[in-house]
Amino acid sequence: MRTLNKIWILAFLLLQSCGTPAPAAPTLVPPPTETLVPNTALPATPTFPPAFTATPAPQVSRVLIVSFDGLRPDLIQKAQMQNVQALMQNGAYTLAAQTIMPSTTLPSHASMLVGTCPAKHIVRWDLYVPENGYALGTDLFDLAHAAGMRTVMVVGKEKLRQITEPASLDYFAFVDSTDKVDDPLSIAQLANRQISEGFSLMFVHFPDGDLKGHDYGWGSRKQLEAFETEDENFGYILQTLKNKSMYESTLILISADHGGHDTTHGYNTPEDRTIPWIASGPGILPRQLTTPVHTMDTAATAAFALGLPIPVEWDGVPVDEAFGLPASASENCN
Repeated sequence: MRTLNKIWILAFLLLQSCGTPAPAAPTLVPPPTETLVPNTALPATPTFPPAFTATPAPQVSRVLIVSFDGLRPDLIQKAQMQNVQALMQNGAYTLAAQTIMPSTTLPSHASMLVGTCPAKHIVRWDLYVPENGYALGTDLFDLAHAAGMRTVMVVGKEKLRQITEPASLDYFAFVDSTDKVDDPLSIAQLANRQISEGFSLMFVHFPDGDLKGHDYGWGSRKQLEAFETEDENFGYILQTLKNKSMYESTLILISADHGGHDTTHGYNTPEDRTIPWIASGPGILPRQLTTPVHTMDTAATAAFALGLPIPVEWDGVPVDEAFGLPASASENCN
């Protein structure tokens, strides 16, 4: 029995002196996996949404688009359009934007506000022809109204109502010679009333420069006087925005449907197709634009600023350079 006890004692001592490596095993266990979770959860590269879908200036509450019918860029200074010139100095602009062919009022305004070339919106007539219906495609007013925004159109020619369906407008009014109202402030007065009502998207169209161009010629004294008066009326609209504390949060886009030569327009010439394009307001960086701008880009820029989706069929693109973003140029219609 004593011998057996000695054997057990010897076995115990052997195990203590040269036993299994189990005690050292913990040093071989990998670090706890939870310390790797923060790194493995991060994406390899950051992902940013396309510039199209983001609102470049969140403080933009509304967009005002103003069209001076027939305004050739070189006539802005000759007509002493002080309000337009002030917005040029404080905004982004080009005096070399291009309109479509045919360079006439209704087709050009359709491209400006529908965002597509005539081949898509199919408006090639330039008279008020109700039986022709409305421009095809999803236009800027369709987008804004569907998003619950209040939309307004105040124009100087009734034919412009054929740009968008009545259901997409909360307010439409036109003032022209058929109204027999000898009041140069009528358009401004109507626009100012709508400013008081509140709006998200408003289009204002001044017609007299074009009418005087047809009567007396492009660049004539009578036409320059008409543009100067329209600029003064535009100033009343700007002042109303300021009085209502809406000016600082309004993006203002100024352009024209076409230029002109002699007493006409509609031709594929620089005089007829070159138009001004001006953007002023929140998010806009003062500069002379270097990228090409086309009239279809007006709708895309307005949609971009309002955070609206841009239809894939649109030919226009936002004028990104005006917002200090990498520029993407559009192509003009054939």
